[in-house]
Amino acid sequence: MDVRELFLTLFYAGRFPKGPGTAGSAVALFLGLPILYFSANTLFLSALLIGLIAIRQIDIYEEQTQTHDAKHIVIDELVGMWMAMAIVGWSAVGIAASFVGFRLFDIYKPSLIGKIDAQVKGGLGVVGDDALAGICGGLCALAFTRLLDKLF
Repeated sequence: MDVRELFLTLFYAGRFPKGPGTAGSAVALFLGLPILYFSANTLFLSALLIGLIAIRQIDIYEEQTQTHDAKHIVIDELVGMWMAMAIVGWSAVGIAASFVGFRLFDIYKPSLIGKIDAQVKGGLGVVGDDALAGICGGLCALAFTRLLDKLF
């Protein structure tokens, strides 16, 4: 068993044949729920720590394979997803909205997210665009949940 592949593919979720990014995000959501239940701050800081480790491991992988941003590498989805979840906090609607928000920003890559994806090389680019997508998705999900609170 290759520990680096296990980490980078998020327990092989990245090997899912259809939508590996969405599969990785779903696995990240379920892995993050117990941490979020106890502390959103811990979830956010864990995302940062895993992100830093992922940057280095992705750099090593890309150097060995001469590839950039391979589709099966989904540890960056965990970083973005956990950031989005930490921003919203513990609520069913918020968690669902953070998943949708993160996926939309990650797929469409508007503005600075797309620039990071296109122009920043190596692990920093792979993780950086997802981290920013997670922050943007989390903020939108938070705004959505606050709007729902005001309306209902």
